[in-house]
Amino acid sequence: MTVRMSRDFDILVIGAGIAGASIGAVLSETARVAVLERERMPGYHTTGRSVAVYSAIYGNRVVRAITKSSRAFFEQPPAGFAEGPLLSPRGALHIAEDENRHLLDAFAAEPDVEATVERCKTDEALSYCPILKRAAAAVAVYERDAADMDVHALHSGYLRLLRHHGGLLVTNAQIQSLIYANGSWHAECEDGLFAAPILINAAGAWADAVAQLANVRQIGIAPKRRTIVVVDAPAQTETLHWPLVIDIGETVYFKPDARRLLLSPADETPSDPCDAQPDELDIAVAIDRVQRATTLEVKQVRRKWAGLRSFAADRTPVVGFDADAPGFFWFAGQGGYGIQMAPALAQLGAALARQQSTPDDCGVTADEISPMREACRVAEFR
Repeated sequence: MTVRMSRDFDILVIGAGIAGASIGAVLSETARVAVLERERMPGYHTTGRSVAVYSAIYGNRVVRAITKSSRAFFEQPPAGFAEGPLLSPRGALHIAEDENRHLLDAFAAEPDVEATVERCKTDEALSYCPILKRAAAAVAVYERDAADMDVHALHSGYLRLLRHHGGLLVTNAQIQSLIYANGSWHAECEDGLFAAPILINAAGAWADAVAQLANVRQIGIAPKRRTIVVVDAPAQTETLHWPLVIDIGETVYFKPDARRLLLSPADETPSDPCDAQPDELDIAVAIDRVQRATTLEVKQVRRKWAGLRSFAADRTPVVGFDADAPGFFWFAGQGGYGIQMAPALAQLGAALARQQSTPDDCGVTADEISPMREACRVAEFR
């Protein structure tokens, strides 16, 4: 019988997408950290498929507060973190037909939104994006500070920072068992056994599966598929400076992608954790909705893909120690906001993992993101 010796750390992080990479990098400043990734390539299922735009008014109040707190990092990351800027100017135009005016009015009246956007008349909305139909942009608001994000540079920067601090990234680490014994979590993979007193569940769509493997109560992290399509831009039209355009009901959005247009039906189709693939119906819906809102004629799909976005019941991140499982720390449920929240959420999660108070500038309390909050407890019974 062969006895396998464990490699001992202070903290194990399950998942090397943007969640695991960011909190792992921050925690590795003061602790021995190993990040275990089931795939050969970190970020394969979600982070690597994200079309992230930084928007301080995207998501619920908690998400917006964390996003706003992340802006300083994006504008001035640590020296050597990335070779170029993490943000580049884009802008976001939120539009509504006349019958949905009340939705846009209510959205624009929220204090943090009102301070960020500019009201637009239809002619002004069309000056930002000339292919919009007038009826589709009967009312609009423009978020000037919305920006494109270099997702690859951000993710790579955190993984590089993890290694710089002495942290370990292990890929192809499909976990076979998770057992808590003698004050530590023991993660058995095909190629090794890893142990640490703290286990951080940053497994994205697989967060509940990791909890089940660890014999920890699941909290209802729901993976949802999002479809992306790339098509040709209108001929002889300069689209470089067009904003992201998003319908107030979030039924469709599109933005420039090099010399083409990237569009989505903003679908949230419930899914098992998997290697998500685009559905032909969702592709057709995306094209139809964009053509209804614009003068664009889609003749060919150039690229298509899908990714998973994982949400708790209240669409708020789940961050903190599980009350019933010693050392088991949730860092999940980032939904479609994980990239834009990453810097501040990693600092927030690291503080809670170290059992410190939350940063003063994060804008949220530990209770609002706790895995023990009502939304997470209710989810178990749905």
